[in-house]
Amino acid sequence: MLGRRQIREKVVETLYAHHQNPLKPEVSEKNMFSEIDKIYNLYVYQLNFLVALKYLAEQRIELGKNKFIKTEEDLNPNRKFIGNKALKQIEENEERISFTSKHKELTWDLHDDLLVKTFQRMTTGKRYQDFMQENGFSFDEDQKFIGKIFLRYIAENEDVHDYFEDREISWADDFHIANSMVQKTIGFLKENEPVHTLIKVIKDDADRDFGKKLLKTSIENWKENEQKISARLKNWELDRVSLIDKVILIAAISELDQFPQTASRIIINEYVEISKVFGTEKSNIFVNGILDKYSKDMNRIN
Repeated sequence: MLGRRQIREKVVETLYAHHQNPLKPEVSEKNMFSEIDKIYNLYVYQLNFLVALKYLAEQRIELGKNKFIKTEEDLNPNRKFIGNKALKQIEENEERISFTSKHKELTWDLHDDLLVKTFQRMTTGKRYQDFMQENGFSFDEDQKFIGKIFLRYIAENEDVHDYFEDREISWADDFHIANSMVQKTIGFLKENEPVHTLIKVIKDDADRDFGKKLLKTSIENWKENEQKISARLKNWELDRVSLIDKVILIAAISELDQFPQTASRIIINEYVEISKVFGTEKSNIFVNGILDKYSKDMNRIN
């Protein structure tokens, strides 16, 4: 799910877009949460990919049964993968099924080239081969195996990255969030305790309200916060500050002003880290210097 760090990142991204294409604040807010909601779609899409691998394995077994000349494997197929208990819980998750039924675009065609190629890579890989040869059906082993399969063939698969980015450009920045959500979903599974819900993208109303307020006050106080930045520049003009650095600082100053219950050092550290993601090589030093000076000037030293 999105933590406060990721919510701050989404606010910064939205402020950047808002500056380039000014919209009504409520429209920018709606767009931000729409982009956040898309992360849930990606999360379900990835879960569906795992389930589709199972369906593809089942299909191959059925095709083997219908061959005119059958091999020993066709007659006595190894069903360990399709019988994986952890994968079965994901398959039977009611929220996944319900959401997918309303979003058919998140289903996978079993003839999809990416799915077929991934299945072939998986089934010829040593990890899969070793798993299929192991005796017994332990839930813990099944769970660990599905976690490793997800990590190797989805989370770390560049072809999968490219596919998702082509489907939805914003997913390129959110892939790591959805990956974390899938890994947590697999990790939360327990034997004989089916989970019927999925992880929420935003934890609760408090986090959603945090994002709303931070975005709203950053937009409303843009000019005022620009002046606060300008007043703390040394031998430098505001128009020479890069837009992304300015946006990060405006969001950070808004949070320092509007959320006094959060320690200033936590806020500063968060935006310094965000500047490492979005800014230039030296953005973190610049952002840290301005925010440190501002917090001291405002006696925000907690």
